Amino acid sequence: MDVSEIIIPGDTPGTAWRLPVLRFAGRDPKAPKIYVQAGLHADELPGTALLHFLAERLRQAESEGAIAGDITIVPQANPIGAAQSHFGELQGRFDLGSRTNFNRDFPLVSIVDRAALIEDLDDYPATDSLKRQLLHMALGADLVLDLHCDDESLQYAYLDEAFWPEAADLAAALDMQAVLLSDGESSAFEEAVGFAWKYEIPGERQSRLPGRLSVTVELRGQRDVDPMLAKRDTDGLWRFLALRGIVRDEKIAPAEFAGPAVPLDNVEIIRAPEGGAVLFHHTIGDRVAAGALLATIVTRPGQPDGSIDLQAPQDGLILTRTSDRLVRRRGDLMKIVCAKPSKAARKAGTLEN
Repeated sequence: MDVSEIIIPGDTPGTAWRLPVLRFAGRDPKAPKIYVQAGLHADELPGTALLHFLAERLRQAESEGAIAGDITIVPQANPIGAAQSHFGELQGRFDLGSRTNFNRDFPLVSIVDRAALIEDLDDYPATDSLKRQLLHMALGADLVLDLHCDDESLQYAYLDEAFWPEAADLAAALDMQAVLLSDGESSAFEEAVGFAWKYEIPGERQSRLPGRLSVTVELRGQRDVDPMLAKRDTDGLWRFLALRGIVRDEKIAPAEFAGPAVPLDNVEIIRAPEGGAVLFHHTIGDRVAAGALLATIVTRPGQPDGSIDLQAPQDGLILTRTSDRLVRRRGDLMKIVCAKPSKAARKAGTLEN
């Protein structure tokens, strides 16, 4: 294993950020190359735990000559966000300086312009320099996994429909409960990677990308950080590496993905019409019918008509749920994966900021 560090100069005197990068050299030049990062949202740690155990397993495989394809791992992809706290609480999703989501505003460039991403880095603020260097590393691989988590959540993934159904092996290996097929209209990391490949010939869009993969993996919820889950996820990612020929393990057998794979338009986002205390009647993993009572919001405790009931707009699987119990007006409460499109209007791009 080769360990290096990328130094990102800070924007104020006396500060700099260190980004450790772990690399395992493959023995087969024809094998796929993979890039995996975690912690782009610095307060989302299940992926960091997974990669800690995966690196241990890869070191053993390296000693046995069992690594076929090049593997690059960035276990903590956002040292800037990891240092941001507000009144003692980590603020790892949004940059406090620019108020921008750390997983937005990645450059949308063609793969032919990859080298330009790391030219003149001193001209960019630290957060933009970080994003450009992460994207540059990712575009040196064939397969790119960005490990995140949701609030309270089942295991699922976001990926561009250009990679489906080829990516069903990853969904099966990691025992995902659902796959959400995006329309590739945002500047999130995994979509910026896909954009670079789709527009390899600038101005000409490819609709299918065989042998490629860029995916956001949601490893359950923020509090699902423990050794048993991390090791189980490690086993799943190892299965994927073996099935794609990146590591050699003849004991691995393919599995079938049994969950739904739906476009983002088929996700119902349940929002609070008013602020108050939320009382959930269902949890993640429940299948609900149209009209089922999902939650009660207590808006004026103890008063007549002091609560609001929320029903399911259609049949579906509850994929995520907020961990907040005091919610704000228009705050997201649940995501429900459905067989039919939602009637709610949605702009192309990501589901949330």
